Amino acid sequence: MSNKKILGHNSKKDFLNSPVEHIDITSFDSRKIIQSMKKMSFVSRETANAASIFNDMIKDKECTIFLTLAGSTSAAGCMNIYRDMIKYNMVDAIVATGASIIDMDFFEALGFKHYQGSQFQDDGELRKNYIDRIYDTYIDEDELQMCDKTICDIADKLEPRSYTSREFIFEIGKYLKDNAKKKGSLIETAYDNNVPIFCPAFTDSSAGFGLVMHQEKNPKKCITIDSIREFRELTEIKIQSKGSGLFMIGGGVPKNFIQDTVICAELLGKEVDMHKYAVQITVADSRDGACSSSTLKEASSWGKVDVTKEQMVFAEATSVLPLIASDVYHNGEWKNRTRKNFSKIFG
Repeated sequence: MSNKKILGHNSKKDFLNSPVEHIDITSFDSRKIIQSMKKMSFVSRETANAASIFNDMIKDKECTIFLTLAGSTSAAGCMNIYRDMIKYNMVDAIVATGASIIDMDFFEALGFKHYQGSQFQDDGELRKNYIDRIYDTYIDEDELQMCDKTICDIADKLEPRSYTSREFIFEIGKYLKDNAKKKGSLIETAYDNNVPIFCPAFTDSSAGFGLVMHQEKNPKKCITIDSIREFRELTEIKIQSKGSGLFMIGGGVPKNFIQDTVICAELLGKEVDMHKYAVQITVADSRDGACSSSTLKEASSWGKVDVTKEQMVFAEATSVLPLIASDVYHNGEWKNRTRKNFSKIFG
């Protein structure tokens, strides 16, 4: 029997009937698993070492921790992990793709959901039902367009000037305080805890569609996104940090953006150290010169990352991230950290 016959559906409701449930790292203790993985090899030992480095970042009182997000792990069930990393003071600033923050987190804060589906489903049938697919996860395109329009509505009410993505996401956090259908989103939690979120390629997301609609409606009095100024803002956080560590999901623009703050600070005549700690979880290959923007050891040659405490974990992030984050949560060193409150340095 063909996959199409097995997976045949007639209506949108048939497709969108099994919501993705986001994993809760506080509900289980992975420390024994991580300890066992230390005595193994391959990705298991990489994962255990990554957990050890992340714990070291948390213990280091002078370390500013940057979380970078690329890919679709938020839609796949990891959204609450990132939220809890803010809630439990494991991260001081976030650099992400626009999709991770808007199409996934803001989308769910508006009361919409992601759904379990199948990578074998006929995509023509999905298109007829106005359903978008991320591998084996479904999104209602009608709801996604409502997300676009809400971004437009938020922009329409702002003073017409240039904003960094951080500033605009801060305004979204304000909006969610009064209008969220689902409380406790990543954006709202970051807003509450003065953790800035940067999206250097902000328009490559639902935000882009919403802001295009906003500018079409208000050609003479519209907002714009200033990615140059936000690079300077992110660099200022690096300058004000005595030390820094990176915890990176995927690579791409967010990874490059945060690593380049070291070079930018040097060009501004500021003395800063390379990022002292670095963990990257990725399935990308290094043999084509990419690996989601180079291995960490390669980044050291550019003066971006120290190689003393670095670990590449070559794994699909949803399979290892919950173990690492649960280990760090249950070790509890985050209770001894002082919040950096970096959102406050920008006024």
